[in-house]
Amino acid sequence: MHPSTRLVIWFLVLVAIQGLDGSLLVAALLILPFFGRGALRRCGQLIRGARWLLLSVFVILAWGSAGDPVWAGMMAPSHEGLLDASTHVGRLLLVLMAVAVLRERMPMADLLTATHRLLDPLRRGGLDTDRGLVRLLLVLHYLETMPRPRDWRQLLEPPASSGQREIFELTDRQLSSRDYWIIVVAVAGFLPLFCYWQV
Repeated sequence: MHPSTRLVIWFLVLVAIQGLDGSLLVAALLILPFFGRGALRRCGQLIRGARWLLLSVFVILAWGSAGDPVWAGMMAPSHEGLLDASTHVGRLLLVLMAVAVLRERMPMADLLTATHRLLDPLRRGGLDTDRGLVRLLLVLHYLETMPRPRDWRQLLEPPASSGQREIFELTDRQLSSRDYWIIVVAVAGFLPLFCYWQV
């Protein structure tokens, strides 16, 4: 299967995550251990990096939504707010899990090939997709290799230049007819779910 096909399916999974709630959401969260220790470790790193965002979303939705209070008294979140907050935080966790699995299962060379092939139609509109692609990959590379600073001011300092050039390999190849059929079937299977969520 072409890397672009896998990336399209991954994007569809990200969109499908936004429609999960309740027991389906819990079941999806319990799937991560089946992807191996590497995905679990990478997911844990992403969750630690986004912990304040997750906490902020939970607090804002749980205490900012109208509804029946969980307990009598001040500073009580609402039942509806807690349910809404848990759903949204669960979806964010699933997105982080999907990113971790993608980075664990798809090497950087395949990710580069997939993104290059999917952005290729934009080149006809005059956009420099190669420059944007390299910048995206550099951001991903620095996010994974940047040491955790003890002081937030270290993030504002320019990175130390080692004088070595970084090389990204691009093994570009065309999508086969099988890949096109897989993409069409995946999109066609997703459209009824999307229409159902919109009703």
